[in-house]
Amino acid sequence: MNYFELFSFTPSYEIDTALLAERYRELQRAVHPDKFANSSEQDKRIAVQRTAQINDGFSTLKNPITRAEHILVLNGFDLLHESTTVKDTHFLMQQMEWREALEDIAHSSEPDELIAELHESFSVYAREIEQNLAQLLQSDAEEEQSEAADLIRKLKFMAKLQIELERAEDVLFD
Repeated sequence: MNYFELFSFTPSYEIDTALLAERYRELQRAVHPDKFANSSEQDKRIAVQRTAQINDGFSTLKNPITRAEHILVLNGFDLLHESTTVKDTHFLMQQMEWREALEDIAHSSEPDELIAELHESFSVYAREIEQNLAQLLQSDAEEEQSEAADLIRKLKFMAKLQIELERAEDVLFD
């Protein structure tokens, strides 16, 4: 299913999330199962299925990573069932530095400073990736799709790293 069509958007990495939420509410009102309480069992089942599709579509499009993956799938490039890893040595070295810095938080005399630096570093890097990704996803050329897939893998790693940083922060300040 093309979730962009469902929500009347042109496939694009950058979308108006406020408009997405508005269209989500409109679609939910139109097909909500309660509206079909007195309808046939088939109509009720269809309403439940449509509601599930709308929920899935909203979840997919509101998250930048899953939105990018969806664009690739629409272009015939499926990332979901692959086991390819990032081969960018600069990024791999950066990962190691970030992991070491995360480990250092617990032993740092200035953990607040280190946490703030990591938040900033993660944000800057993710923004750079997202800018490049938005451009690559506009193309349906295979080479650009492959590069976009690599950037999505990096964003996924960054999201996991951000969660680890938040956990370290919680442990430190609880």
